[in-house]
Amino acid sequence: MRYSRVRIASLGYTLPEERVTSDELESRLAPLYERLKLPEGRLELMTGISERRFFAPGTRIGEVSVDSGRLALRAAGIDPGEIGALIHGSVCRDHLEPATAARVHFELGLPAECHVFDVSNACLGLLTGALQIANLIELGQIRAGLVVGTENGRPLVEHTIDSLNRDTALTRRSVKSAVASLTIGSGSCAILLADESLCPDGSPLVGGAVRAETRHHQLCQSGSDEAGADMRPLMATDSEQLMREGVAVGAATFEQLLYETGWQREDLQRTFCHQVGAAHRKLMLDSLGLPVENDFCTLQWLGNTGSVALPITLSAGADAGEIQSGQNAGLLGIGSGIHCVMLGVQWRTTPVLGATRTSRTDQAAAAPPVPLGARGAMRSLLN
Repeated sequence: MRYSRVRIASLGYTLPEERVTSDELESRLAPLYERLKLPEGRLELMTGISERRFFAPGTRIGEVSVDSGRLALRAAGIDPGEIGALIHGSVCRDHLEPATAARVHFELGLPAECHVFDVSNACLGLLTGALQIANLIELGQIRAGLVVGTENGRPLVEHTIDSLNRDTALTRRSVKSAVASLTIGSGSCAILLADESLCPDGSPLVGGAVRAETRHHQLCQSGSDEAGADMRPLMATDSEQLMREGVAVGAATFEQLLYETGWQREDLQRTFCHQVGAAHRKLMLDSLGLPVENDFCTLQWLGNTGSVALPITLSAGADAGEIQSGQNAGLLGIGSGIHCVMLGVQWRTTPVLGATRTSRTDQAAAAPPVPLGARGAMRSLLN
């Protein structure tokens, strides 16, 4: 896939206020740790994740996605009337029916003549939605589109902790399938894409590549669809095999990305990957022949935020000045299935707005949206 007209016009993101450290999770897992004689500090050591964030109990996914969508629209300065597609791409959603995108579309005041739907593709949902919008723009069918999503990791993590503490049949070996669930965090992000005529200074989307190796679909699975049932799922993940097979899929997809963009490895100045864990990150970059020092990472303080992990990492990197105009960036996404989406972007001017959402349940609105980088929040998190 190659693109000549598509620009990334802006990014908007929302972070929860509440931080939960890996040490705190381990303290809540004391019954399990004592039973299996597990050493303290194991979770952070295995994953590289120091903390993650959680939205307040009862937070609605659509509400937060509206916040992030507004931030992206405000950052770009594009009239909502120009939006021809609104896609909601996160794993988490408010209901089975209607699409969560319907509420977001309504609250943002977008036109009736607009594609409005949800995309479900595990940790690739937002990138998959971005590709659909990019194709509509490249075909000249719309001038701009917004993909947005919100992941709330609290129910999964809390349900996992409860289950692990109750299940006295667990062994050191069998508990491994639950470790990935303890890496999950929360966050929200919106990507606004536009035609070059509407956003001439935006960052061009140069090309993309996709790959599906669905013979591995069983390596990371939830139970039946829990939407509408308080979204308290349990996940089973063969992390070691998923990492090995995922890296192989990523390597094949990356070769296709280089072909589509016409780039060589040395043409990539920055990379932004899906945020899984420290070991996965190192193995993936080594396998692709890319230097780790060119990769911007957020997993140590946000954990794995699912479908928003890569775009929120791109947002954080841009907000903190970690990517400069004129640099080529690889957005290297991967998700269970196993699916892979990789995009090549030439960075120019893509404004970013972020906000922190209060953890108080009686305050539904996000904090006044201001650039987090301007407040120094992103820089302080990186130090």
